[in-house]
Amino acid sequence: MGLDEVLQEIAQGIHPYLAKGKVASYIPALRRVPLTKFGMAVCMVDGAEFAVRDAAEPFSIQSISKLFTLMLAMSRIGDEVWRHVGKEPSGTAFNSLVQLEYEKGIPRNPFINAGALTVLDCLMANTRGRTAEIIRDYARVLSRNFQIDYDEKVYASELKAAYRNRSIANLLRSHGRIGQEPEHLLDTYCRQCSLEMSCVDLARAFLPLASAGHSPLLHETVLTERQARRINAIMMTSGVYDSAGSFAFRVGLPAKSGVGGGIVAVVPRRCCITVWSPGLDRAGNSLAGIAALEMFVRATKMSIL
Repeated sequence: MGLDEVLQEIAQGIHPYLAKGKVASYIPALRRVPLTKFGMAVCMVDGAEFAVRDAAEPFSIQSISKLFTLMLAMSRIGDEVWRHVGKEPSGTAFNSLVQLEYEKGIPRNPFINAGALTVLDCLMANTRGRTAEIIRDYARVLSRNFQIDYDEKVYASELKAAYRNRSIANLLRSHGRIGQEPEHLLDTYCRQCSLEMSCVDLARAFLPLASAGHSPLLHETVLTERQARRINAIMMTSGVYDSAGSFAFRVGLPAKSGVGGGIVAVVPRRCCITVWSPGLDRAGNSLAGIAALEMFVRATKMSIL
């Protein structure tokens, strides 16, 4: 069975999952996204692409954007990143304050909110006031879609409701873990999370993680092989909030999710897969998205486990 047929079968089989889950209502602008939306795209390292349903429709990528900032930070300052943030799963919610306080402001990994804010702080120190523009342009170049932009309504909505993230930023600053003023850092972080991209855009953009740091679209290397491997490792252990064990059990791929309903998954040396469905489970991951990825690896045998 070809990948076109696999995606078509998944799109038909996923219907029972679409009515389940809840949208990320704590971000007011995301409350209006219909639960019936579903898209899936696969980009192979040889250039072949496959897509189904709403795969070309832009959506709010939210925490998937943390991959862009981590890739940028690693490409600019290398292993210096790991002096500021850990490499371990958190085992707690992505926006937990308790663990951060207990561990003296050192985030467990770059994908919980405290870690993402810390990585962004490193990047802001390196980019001198152009950080939001650089992140957006990086996404545009990697995906070859120069229409990608921030959703100003989502950005404003998220910034207004960012009470817990504001607390995290202030806690990081109180421990001397960040150099930026918390409000300035939080403003850039909320803008970063408001990036709108489609499944096709994301599968293209993160293809270097499946290709040892080389972008088949750009015909150039954007990360070293070692950097790509390390990012995949952190995705495997920490990319889907505190559901990493369950996700590894069901899917067995490095992945990064976002509360906008998107999930990016990587099959090293083979492809990048993106799925979008806005209904979330209790951990904040797309309920139908995880089911679709499980169907995909079952049909293709592409799991790395």
